[in-house]
Amino acid sequence: MNTEHLSKKPAHVKIVRHITSTPVTKNVNRGDAFHHISVGVSNRLGSPMAFTLAILLIVVWIATGPFFNFSDTWQLVINTTTTIVTFLMVFAIQNTQNRDAKAMQLKLDELINSSSARTEFVDIEELTDTELDALHGQFKDLHDKFTDRTKK
Repeated sequence: MNTEHLSKKPAHVKIVRHITSTPVTKNVNRGDAFHHISVGVSNRLGSPMAFTLAILLIVVWIATGPFFNFSDTWQLVINTTTTIVTFLMVFAIQNTQNRDAKAMQLKLDELINSSSARTEFVDIEELTDTELDALHGQFKDLHDKFTDRTKK
């Protein structure tokens, strides 16, 4: 057994950024800025520290209830604050999820492209629900045939 290749240091991964023919416009830069802001907001507000601060804010709000006689305004403060934060977080989280999903899809497309898998799976996310259901049926049939063979 040749173990010479195991003693070598692993090769460094080289990230290649392909330059496209699409011209860079100010709108693309705004999109990048929004993406960076969304990632930053999602990372910070998804942290344990942010969760702790949110709990602390609620505790302080509850503790101030007797001081404000549990008034409608006192309730409105927490309702408005949580509604605004939730509304804004939906956009930040959705942006990061969309980007992550697109990156994952591109990785899968590259794996399909470089393997002996059927190339019609590239851009499969563009199929209609009916087409996806038909494909799912094909895989269910394959699974059933495979399990029938292994039972024999």
